[in-house]
Amino acid sequence: MQATAYTYDPEKRSGQVLLDDGTPVPFDAAAFDAGGLRLLRPGQRVRIETEGSGAERRITLVTLQTF
Repeated sequence: MQATAYTYDPEKRSGQVLLDDGTPVPFDAAAFDAGGLRLLRPGQRVRIETEGSGAERRITLVTLQTF
C-alpha cells in the first residue's frame, strides 16, 4: 500500500503517514527500522505494510516508494 509521510520524529524514529484518502496512520520505531530507512521527510511517498483492520490497523513496515 502507498502513503505519504506526514510527520516524523528522528529521535523516536516514529511518526504518521497519510493514506491516499487522507486518513492519518501512526507508525512506531519497529516499523521504521524494518524498512531500513535512515531518514524520512514529510511529503515523501512511502510504501507501507499493515496488519489488522479498522482501529486495530497498525503499520509493520515503512520504506520509500520506488518506481
